[in-house]
Amino acid sequence: MNMPNILMETSYGYSSCRIEDSLMQRRAVLCFGAITPEQADSLILQLLYLSTQSDQEITLYIHSPGGEVNSGFAIYDAMKLLGCPIRTVCVGNASSMAALLFAAGDTRCILPHGQVMIHDPLVQQVSGSTMKIKDCADSLLRIRTEMAHILSNRTGRTVEEILEKTEQETTFNAREAVEFGLADQILTDFSGLPRPEGVN
Repeated sequence: MNMPNILMETSYGYSSCRIEDSLMQRRAVLCFGAITPEQADSLILQLLYLSTQSDQEITLYIHSPGGEVNSGFAIYDAMKLLGCPIRTVCVGNASSMAALLFAAGDTRCILPHGQVMIHDPLVQQVSGSTMKIKDCADSLLRIRTEMAHILSNRTGRTVEEILEKTEQETTFNAREAVEFGLADQILTDFSGLPRPEGVN
């Protein structure tokens, strides 16, 4: 992801810094793009660092198509084990594993045109012995059940209601996400949320 630098005025004059660094100073991190092992490493390290600095709220901005299941669960576990609350903000789309992370927030905000998509875990291509394929199927079913229980807990919906939605791959617009319990509120502006220095 190509992130521009911004200029900051200091007592020594102007200096350049990354937007992510400016946001980090305001206890905000970005989950933009696919969820990969590298993305998970970066997000978890940022969350752990911020949790050692203060127990104040962390804001996690999400715009992601989802990605690798184990990486998503690693981020999810880190979010739930931190000693400070996390506000998640869907600024575009939160799909698949990114939807799980969005729903995991202590406070979940979505922009007016944001979307949340949930579905069953997918497998790309499996080859090998019958038992290998069976093991893969069993693993997918366990993941499906685990994700359904998490979403049920976060939305107040039954596991059966969640599975009915994930089986068909369901996309919720902002209003539908709030009604279903995936989001708490629709944001009409960024007031009160951390932004890079110099952005009013």
